[in-house]
Amino acid sequence: MFIPLHDANSLKYIKLQYVTVSLIALNVIVWLVTGVLSSDEAANAASFGLGFIPAVVFDYAHLEPALQMVPDDATVVTYAFLHLSFWHLASNMVFLWVFGDNVEDAFGHFRFLIFYLACAVAGALFHGFVAPASEAPLIGASGAVSGVVVAYLLLHPRVRVWILVFMRIPVPLPAFIPLALWVGQQFFMFLFGMQDRVSWGAHVGGIVMGAILVVFLRRRGVPLFDRTLVTPRAVTHKNQGPQAALVSQTERPFDGMR
Repeated sequence: MFIPLHDANSLKYIKLQYVTVSLIALNVIVWLVTGVLSSDEAANAASFGLGFIPAVVFDYAHLEPALQMVPDDATVVTYAFLHLSFWHLASNMVFLWVFGDNVEDAFGHFRFLIFYLACAVAGALFHGFVAPASEAPLIGASGAVSGVVVAYLLLHPRVRVWILVFMRIPVPLPAFIPLALWVGQQFFMFLFGMQDRVSWGAHVGGIVMGAILVVFLRRRGVPLFDRTLVTPRAVTHKNQGPQAALVSQTERPFDGMR
């Protein structure tokens, strides 16, 4: 639908989004090791050994011992660091780069990492709930990144975001317009596009988990929906008596533009 390019949303609590950067770096490294630097056979083995296979996790089927790389239950996390192709990787990492820093800023480093992994787990489990007997491996960070996108939408809907429409037209829009449309598309495709190779169920699972966790994991004092903070302040002018005391309200938007 669109590609995010940049948001006018400076960091307020942290100096560097090192968890976001580390997640992107780890995804790239895993893609290089399991994709670019590996044979097709090794890449396929990694998909089965580290990907989330509902039938295996839910004991409808068993993975060949030669393909077993981690315990079955661990694949609810490991699948989120594998990608099929460069464009599969790039599409997820661009969304994480543009929106992850401000979500990490709102949560703090450790809670953001927990949030990201929890959204990945939720995406895998909801995918498995929809297709419990599937023997195809689920791979990709889409479930986790979907949680990040909806968290950003709930935190900063009015921040201006530059997006690339139709792969060629840069357009600045308030975040709620493209992101709400994107979230709606995930639910629409989940309901009506089940034959697609994309696991829309994983996206929906990540979105639901992200929408729930943003309420509880954000820092104390960080509002939802870019609420304006209003601070009453009494202002007394010199050489005037008490009758001239004026009470004003200073509006300070929580999310100032750069």
